Amino acid sequence: MGDAEQAIIKVAQGLGAVDPAAWDACANPADEPFNPFVSHAFLSALEDSGSATRRTGWAPYHLLLEDGCGGLAGAMPMYLKSHSRGEYVFDHGWADAYQRAGGNYYPKLQVSVPFTPATGPRLLTPAGPGREAAEDQLLAGAIEVARRMGVSSIHWTFLPERQWARLGAQGCLQRLDQQFHWHNRGYATFDDFLADLSSRKRKMIRKERERALENGVEIEWMTGSDLTEDHWDAFYAFYMDTGSRKWGSPYLTREFFSLINERMPEQTLLVMAKRAGRYVAGALNFIGGDVLFGRNWGAVEHHPFLHFECCYYQAIDFAISRGLSRVEAGAQGEHKLARGYLPSRTYSAHWIANAAFREAVADYLERERIYVDRDVEALGEYSPFRHHLASDAAGADMQEDDF
Repeated sequence: MGDAEQAIIKVAQGLGAVDPAAWDACANPADEPFNPFVSHAFLSALEDSGSATRRTGWAPYHLLLEDGCGGLAGAMPMYLKSHSRGEYVFDHGWADAYQRAGGNYYPKLQVSVPFTPATGPRLLTPAGPGREAAEDQLLAGAIEVARRMGVSSIHWTFLPERQWARLGAQGCLQRLDQQFHWHNRGYATFDDFLADLSSRKRKMIRKERERALENGVEIEWMTGSDLTEDHWDAFYAFYMDTGSRKWGSPYLTREFFSLINERMPEQTLLVMAKRAGRYVAGALNFIGGDVLFGRNWGAVEHHPFLHFECCYYQAIDFAISRGLSRVEAGAQGEHKLARGYLPSRTYSAHWIANAAFREAVADYLERERIYVDRDVEALGEYSPFRHHLASDAAGADMQEDDF
């Protein structure tokens, strides 16, 4: 990465100022599984579409590490936040406590992918012997920026476990949470997966799939050149309907979907449900190097179990067809467990400027980690897999090769 003495930290207030190839060489090194969310294409689509901007409370403040020759040796997708919405790692209680004590929790710095609860690298560096030194420089640079700006805190969310451990070793507070992921055991077909389940769960899933397709519902997969603006018009209607009911104001603009269609169609999968010649529901997924990431769902007609079919079962089918190692189906949802999605730990790290507040949060996080570990273990006891497979499946998240 060049002489560490000559490395320079810079801040880019937008990815338009960063060479896409240089960013992607740090975000997705050629010898590691591709993560679509940290790619220049995805992050710039969020900015260029007006979805993640200063106006929406996500002011880009990306950290760049330049080597002595002016090349990009590392990067960090960072945002100056005026709220805590769209993060999926909830710190609203921290903000309230800090405000009650007379402090200003906002603005804060957020190192994440906006509106995307998916694990991926946050300290972006090429693989090689200089990686850890570059990560340390990015961390030190972020803390220096935070101090100069006078912000309350920095939050790295949905980290790979290795980066979480490294930030913890450098003094950041560590937080655990959980999601539900499906793991591919080398299945050739969906029926192979069902064969690993208990008889009761196998019958339940078959019944749900049958019910979902009643009333003439058909399922289509669209990716790459098959995707058209008509598909995105239909899906955006689904997204707006669901988002308006859940959040009041959906995060993503219509232009965002057109931009990802232009910039990364081969990494995009739409699962669409059609009835009587009309699209009535759909699920948006992104295709990684070895993971399918489920992101958004919406519908304009209600059909029993259609949500499970589009979001969970079709995702498994697609992952098997592509030989992907797992499906990450987004945040929350213990109902996923009965459908073959197992509890998996997620990781975040936090730097807090105020020493007294930091101590209080550290105490809270210590107790929370114990609770999360116990909850993951307890949920593993309800694995839908047959008895001789359940113990291995419950521990699958501890064996993942995170990127």
